[in-house]
Amino acid sequence: MIKNQWYIVLSSKEVREEPVGVTRFGEKLAFWRDTKGVVHCISDVCCHRGASISHGKVKNDFIMCPFHGFEYDSSGRVQLIPANGKVSPIPENFAVKPYKTHELANFIWVWYGDGEPTYEPKYFDDIDDSLSYQEFQETWNVHYSRAIENQLDPVHVPFVHYNTIGKGNKTVVDGPVVKWQNDTMFYFYVFNRLDDGTPAKKAEEIDPSKKGSVYLEFKIPNMWENHIMDKMRVTAAFAPIDDEHTMIYLRYYVGLTKARFLNKTIAVLGMPFNRKVLHQDKAVVETQIPKKSELTMSENLIPGDAPIFEYRKKRNELKKANEKPSNKAKQENQE
Repeated sequence: MIKNQWYIVLSSKEVREEPVGVTRFGEKLAFWRDTKGVVHCISDVCCHRGASISHGKVKNDFIMCPFHGFEYDSSGRVQLIPANGKVSPIPENFAVKPYKTHELANFIWVWYGDGEPTYEPKYFDDIDDSLSYQEFQETWNVHYSRAIENQLDPVHVPFVHYNTIGKGNKTVVDGPVVKWQNDTMFYFYVFNRLDDGTPAKKAEEIDPSKKGSVYLEFKIPNMWENHIMDKMRVTAAFAPIDDEHTMIYLRYYVGLTKARFLNKTIAVLGMPFNRKVLHQDKAVVETQIPKKSELTMSENLIPGDAPIFEYRKKRNELKKANEKPSNKAKQENQE
């Protein structure tokens, strides 16, 4: 995991009146909304006897463990131990880990890191309320890094998606061109073509004016977007469950008409095709070994893997930058 980042972890619709318990970052988390609709998150392991807090209920904006009625506030502190009486003081150690949350673009984000967030999360700049969307989610049995790399891979398209988005047998990959916009976001442009007997072009040999309107965007740590056309997008958020599982939230955004309900209808009708494409990916990605990717592995990358390599480099750089000093020193001594 890259620490000190905002991660999309849930769709907003998944947290309603009742508490919700999920695993993210390999940790059990409890989510709930207060009476103002604000989402809160704390560890889902009660500090008393280890029961799941999310199996309880919300009471006066606190979340109550179902086992012995302990009530927790959004900071993870116990505010009431019923067996001791409501006027009894609460010892400092009666607390669990809290997580900062943010709700944006109908997603729930969690700050995974040390201390207070250093910035606010930001969704894709070109997606606003003029676009309607349909959402689909499913679990993949891979680390989130593998799922992300699949969406950065132009080489697999004519093979995995031979009868959907990869029709045409365009197996040669010119470039691709990767353009970093800042430290955590890049665009990349894909130039797949038929094999006419000429070698694949290097990125620097490609005329920038030929990039066209279709391109892809990736935002660290876990957001991807396919710009299909001006008023059509496919996005994916890769919520890390643990080292071997990822929850993928796929959205199909449409704004082709001035009528919102028509755009929504188009998005709904288009989702079966997007689901099919995603399932084609899943069938192959889940076979990859290892389930988790790193910068240095026993793989032989090719020029067409440029977006994957760029992602791995940046992910490795950010992981190292956010390591605690003691861990860095230990690693340097081992090296």
